[in-house]
Amino acid sequence: MFAVIKTGGKQYRVAADDLLKVEKIKGEVGEIVQFGEVLVVGGDSPTLGAPTVAGASVAAEVVEQGRGPKVIAFKKRRRKNSRRKRGHRQEFTLVRVTEILTDGAKPSKTARPKRERKPKPAAEGAGDEAAAS
Repeated sequence: MFAVIKTGGKQYRVAADDLLKVEKIKGEVGEIVQFGEVLVVGGDSPTLGAPTVAGASVAAEVVEQGRGPKVIAFKKRRRKNSRRKRGHRQEFTLVRVTEILTDGAKPSKTARPKRERKPKPAAEGAGDEAAAS
């Protein structure tokens, strides 16, 4: 089963377990996000939307929030001693499609619980030497 979704002004053909690099969307790593603009749901009997398929959505897990490579915009006007250099890094979100939902169903998977960081134990040897001095 596949679906065609629209996000960030672009359209993507997705299936379950696909990794997808989309324009930045809100969500932290491990969260489940839903894409509601589903244009086509394919499979044994494809469903075309007019413009979207009612009750269909795609659930995906945020894998990474990142920034793309730097693109340099350099403008030079010859013989005028004028030049401008600007850099730009486009932000993106890497998501893994978990499931394609129809008929208004809710995602079965939930966001992973946040991992608690363990505090680093103080160096025992350093404390004993300071106390002995």
